Amino acid sequence: MSSRDSSTTPDRSSDHHGFSRRMPIGAEVQPGGGVHFRVWAPLRRRVEVIVESEQTFELKPEADGYFSGFSRDAGVGSRYRYRLDGENRFPDPASRFQPEGPHGPSQVVDPSTFAWTDASWNGLTLAGQVLYEMHIGSFTREGTWTAAIERLPRLRELGVTTIELMPVAEFAGAFGWGYDGVDLFAPYNIYGEPDDARRFVDRAHALGLGVILDVVYNHFGPDGCYHRAYSDDYLHVDRASGWGDALNFDGPGSTPTRAFFIANAGYWIDEFHFDGLRLDATQAIHDSSSDHIITAIGRRAREAAGARSILIFAENEPQNVRQIRSESAGGFGLDCLWNDDFHHAARVALTGRAEAYYGDYLGTPQELISAVKWGFLFQGQTVKWQQKRRGTPTFGIPAAHFLVYLENHDQVANSARGLRLKDLTSPGRYRALMGLCLLSPQTPLLFQGQELGSRRPFLYFSDHHDELTKAVREGRREELAGFRSTTHPELRDYLADPGAESTFLATKLEEPADYRRVPEFLLIQDLLQLRRDDPIFRAQKSESIHGAVIGPEAFVLRYFGDADDSRLIVINLGRDLYPTANTEPLLAPPPGMDWSVLWFSEHPRYGGSGIPPLESGQPWRSAGHSAVVLKPSPAPDRPDDPGMGTAAIEDYDIHPALRGRHRSE
Repeated sequence: MSSRDSSTTPDRSSDHHGFSRRMPIGAEVQPGGGVHFRVWAPLRRRVEVIVESEQTFELKPEADGYFSGFSRDAGVGSRYRYRLDGENRFPDPASRFQPEGPHGPSQVVDPSTFAWTDASWNGLTLAGQVLYEMHIGSFTREGTWTAAIERLPRLRELGVTTIELMPVAEFAGAFGWGYDGVDLFAPYNIYGEPDDARRFVDRAHALGLGVILDVVYNHFGPDGCYHRAYSDDYLHVDRASGWGDALNFDGPGSTPTRAFFIANAGYWIDEFHFDGLRLDATQAIHDSSSDHIITAIGRRAREAAGARSILIFAENEPQNVRQIRSESAGGFGLDCLWNDDFHHAARVALTGRAEAYYGDYLGTPQELISAVKWGFLFQGQTVKWQQKRRGTPTFGIPAAHFLVYLENHDQVANSARGLRLKDLTSPGRYRALMGLCLLSPQTPLLFQGQELGSRRPFLYFSDHHDELTKAVREGRREELAGFRSTTHPELRDYLADPGAESTFLATKLEEPADYRRVPEFLLIQDLLQLRRDDPIFRAQKSESIHGAVIGPEAFVLRYFGDADDSRLIVINLGRDLYPTANTEPLLAPPPGMDWSVLWFSEHPRYGGSGIPPLESGQPWRSAGHSAVVLKPSPAPDRPDDPGMGTAAIEDYDIHPALRGRHRSE
């Protein structure tokens, strides 16, 4: 089925001189042949299209600075540029593909020719989602859409439900993170052609995986951006985004700029069947309009999805819950906010390091309890790092609306050497907090390679011309200088050069001989199956969770279900506790019941060393650097019944995901 026939595709409009168009801008193939071009260029008096055959034709001016025209000679695959006022040649700001990079010609693409097979795909709803953040360029050695497709069954087998792609809009150079995109409608040419991206999404849907796309609507990249050749009104020069001039969503001439970005949001949902968006750094999207641009972008994305359900996530450093409140409640109507607080508290707990923005976190058991219970830790208190109030109250907002993680692209790379968290702490502590993260009521996210136990770093990398490369290198060192340890003279020579190809290559994942035997894969797979199959964890109800500190680095969380059913998570990041504190009421099993082990992080299949048996009627020994999940089970009939005291590890009543596997492995 072509996307033109898809029920998720909005009808083509015929508002521009009778031509059939999907978007208000760009080059679009017409049903009867030929191509219709439309561009916003209010700075110019004359706009011409130069097709690769050197055929030239002039576009006609419209109102509000637009120019448009039709060419019978152009078609699918034609490469073209715009000549402005008879001088220079520039790529199309709304190009669908830049086969030679952002400085080269644009190429005409017809999205309706791709044969989609996902007509039965209904999209995503928030409950039960588990995200996996992926960078196409480093996910495989090849760094292409086609190579990544081959790895999708592994993610499905792992238990992931949705892939979150780091930005893929065209940017300069042979490698980069993607946050310096300049051609926002063109998939990055190094990864493959636009239909390769469609094929990736189509295959993911066939496997039952959703795909959302990270988009950057707060700034343009510094290299290959030609928008200002067409109009000065794309940018609001009196505002900064943190990465250059902010985009103009509310100043003079902002209406076409708004239309450009609103169209872009719908474009990715419509023409590529993405299941939603992740909006980068929304605190840098400035708009004083009554209809905030973020709200308008979300509205258009959902319209483009038609009958499909999509999800829109936001990264928002100030942690403003207005973004996920409904429009009727004065919010922006998005679905989920990234929760840095959970990560920061967990990282301090695991590493003991609290430099820069970690300086406000203690990594204590109480912080981790509060992060699971309340989402954000900062809900309006003053933070010393910023010397201002941060965060907003989360009370009444369901836990699934907050995204938690132990790693993401920023947090791994924002360190001296880009090392993975597992290499900065003990194996036991890492496994224990992986359990906490994946069994929390919030929506969890994994970063590529965690399931492989990857020891490859994830570093900041970007490929630019010499002058810009030097500026990026210096800027990166200045940014990292907030972490005082990175300024030590003996360390600075070990900081990776962002512009070096070797830095990029060092991040590429290595495939194990058999991922099914990787302990980290088994750990995550079992936890995600437990999250999915257990009714209490599946409910994601933070209001039914209570916690208590039971030792210097130990705590419990009790998830209450219906009647007397509940789950108890015991986490000890310090030394063994014996006896475990018996004065805490949350440790008491339901009447007539005892606790039995459902899952534990120190299982040998994960590389662990086991845990002491639970002896009925005896004080507990809580093993150091471990997490244990307990469930109620009938108490033994005989007072002298040893319960589980005589059980070997393989005889524990653990989650079905573990039964039998470790005996054969």
